[in-house]
Amino acid sequence: MTETTPEKTPDIESTQLEEQPTAVLRETVPMNKLRDFFDRAYHQVMGAAEQQHVQLAGPPFAMYRGMPTDVVDVEAGFPVAAPFPGGTAGGVTAGTLPAGRAYEAMHIGPYEALPETYGAIMAKMQAEGVTPGNTMWEYYLSDPAAEPDPASWKTLIIWPVE
Repeated sequence: MTETTPEKTPDIESTQLEEQPTAVLRETVPMNKLRDFFDRAYHQVMGAAEQQHVQLAGPPFAMYRGMPTDVVDVEAGFPVAAPFPGGTAGGVTAGTLPAGRAYEAMHIGPYEALPETYGAIMAKMQAEGVTPGNTMWEYYLSDPAAEPDPASWKTLIIWPVE
């Protein structure tokens, strides 16, 4: 797994992903409202998974569709151990993280510095002659409520290729 801090260029690895079922809430959200959306989405997804007796199978994530601008098409939720049946209040639905080849890097630091890691991944893709996919996702491995120092937050970035 690859790690980066603002002072260090990340190591970026190519990996082969297996499809992963998820439970998610998907919306188009202004960038300046993402944290509020994440708080609401993760709470709703955890409640819906408990209601449906579906086991969470990994850390919270956010999948971004297309390049973010001032608004972003995003789904936030959790990997689940079995396909999510849906049918819950609040808009929580079944989703998947797709199978295929991707690049990954571990970002260590504040969320505001994530563009630096994305830039390094894009540079590696260009150097290797591959085309980035139109989705990417981030696993949030640190809980800001439990770890108040943003310099130690860990975010695993996954960016599939076409």
